[in-house]
Amino acid sequence: MERINVTKSSMPTYEEYCEEIKSLWETRWLSNRGDKHKKFERDLQKYLGVENLALFANGHVALEVAIDAFDLKGEVITTPYTHCSTTHSIVRNGLTPVFCDINEDDYTIDVNKIEELITDKTCAIVATHVYGYVCDVYKLNEIAKKHGLKVIYDAAHAFGVKINGVGIGNFGDASMFSCHATKVFHTIEGGITTFNDVNVCDKVNQLINFGFVNHETVAYVSTNARMNEYEAVMGICNLRHIDDEIAKRKAVAQRYVDRLSNVKGIKLIKEQEGVTQNYSYYPVFFDGYKKNRNQIQEELEKENIFARKYFYPLTNELDCYKEKYGFSVKNTPIAKKTADNVLTLPMYADLSLEDVDRICDIILR
Repeated sequence: MERINVTKSSMPTYEEYCEEIKSLWETRWLSNRGDKHKKFERDLQKYLGVENLALFANGHVALEVAIDAFDLKGEVITTPYTHCSTTHSIVRNGLTPVFCDINEDDYTIDVNKIEELITDKTCAIVATHVYGYVCDVYKLNEIAKKHGLKVIYDAAHAFGVKINGVGIGNFGDASMFSCHATKVFHTIEGGITTFNDVNVCDKVNQLINFGFVNHETVAYVSTNARMNEYEAVMGICNLRHIDDEIAKRKAVAQRYVDRLSNVKGIKLIKEQEGVTQNYSYYPVFFDGYKKNRNQIQEELEKENIFARKYFYPLTNELDCYKEKYGFSVKNTPIAKKTADNVLTLPMYADLSLEDVDRICDIILR
């Protein structure tokens, strides 16, 4: 039986991609802001509804450089229910993560618990839009203004998501979108960061390129985070089809809802009011079901179906942070319970509804 992975990359046709890269054999400009890179930037600004953005080699370095651009010092309030990349990006900038628990509705950072963690050392909030479900951006903005903090979003899962018609990249001081091959929208490997301040964006575009301001001036000690032309071309092609791909994912999500709603011991996330979703992942939470998350995962694997425990484990229980900082998951009990019960089921545009039914049949039996 054909293997079903938790995700599968959407791709343009071979012919479409080859036609788009043909000019590279003429220009031989393969990296460092070539014509394809510039076109991709323009296309993204229009699609995401943003004015200021920068392109990166991958999503992790996009977030790390974005944080670097704000010259922060001290503590950053963040969520443990995220990929380790989020926490790494904070720590690699010489900042100390302070973990806030998540809420039980959409598993984003609990905005009602943030202020009790703010001290005179707090400089920013780094929050994650989880599975394409968005944080309470209005409350976060209110808290940030009150305490003079920056708000940076890990929007790795949230490409194309809108709140009341406004692109998610317009909220906070910066938002990072991952363009990894497993995401709703990808450039093979890549990242995008949007900014509400053009001056910060200009600085970031220098940080991407070793800190060069011009050919003879290096203003910052930085890194090489440039997106190459082949990645940009994949982005140009995939962007043409993104709305159709999201529509297919929506049909898959609806089938899961039809089959798994109102089943005792299984919890699904409800759609958020006013939010245009992208159906990035399909998380299911097993709590009091006849089999636990690990057992369900094993049953699916017997049928060559591979779901993922995502996010698990929490970043505040990873060895690299426990040993240095002595973090305790006791301070984030909802996140701990969520991580121990979550299983993201296969979700991609080309997943057939028949296969969705087969997955659900295995779970329900």
